[in-house]
Amino acid sequence: MKTLFTLVLSLVVVFNLSAQGPNASSYDDKEDVKKVIESFFDGFHKQDSAAMKSLVADDVVLQTTGRNKEGKTLFRTEKFDKLISSITSIPDSISFEEKLTSFSIQVDRTMANAWVGYEFWLNNEFSHCGINSFQLVNFDGEWKIIYLIDTRGRAGCLEE
Repeated sequence: MKTLFTLVLSLVVVFNLSAQGPNASSYDDKEDVKKVIESFFDGFHKQDSAAMKSLVADDVVLQTTGRNKEGKTLFRTEKFDKLISSITSIPDSISFEEKLTSFSIQVDRTMANAWVGYEFWLNNEFSHCGINSFQLVNFDGEWKIIYLIDTRGRAGCLEE
C-alpha cells in the first residue's frame, strides 16, 4: 500500500511539473518585459536617445511591413540609429504619441515575445495603428530588445 501511494504521489508531481511546459514563465518575467517596452516608449516620447539605447541589444534589428495605396506589401529594414535620429529631430512644435493598446507576452527561459497593439497620434490627430512585435533576450538578468517588427495601417484601427 505504501509503495502504491508513493507511486501515485510521484506521478501526480511529475504530471503537474510537465503540465507547466518547458519553463513556465512567472508573472514577474512578463511584468519585467512589459516594463522594458513601456520604458522604451517613455524614452521615445521624451526623445531620449540614451534611454532608448539602454533598452536594446547592440545589434538590434528593426523592420516594418504594411501595404501601399495600391495594396502591394511593403517590407523594409531600418538601422536603429536612423530611428533615434528621426525621433530626436522632431521639433517641439510637433506632438506625437504612440499609445500602447494591448499586450500579449510569452516568456521561455531567456527569451520573450511581446505582441503590442498601438495607435499613433500626430499633433493630436490619429495617424495610423498596428502591432509592434518585440523579441527580447534576458542577458544575465537584464531584458533587452533584440528585434522589433511593426505593422502600419489605417483600416480597422479606431472603433466607431
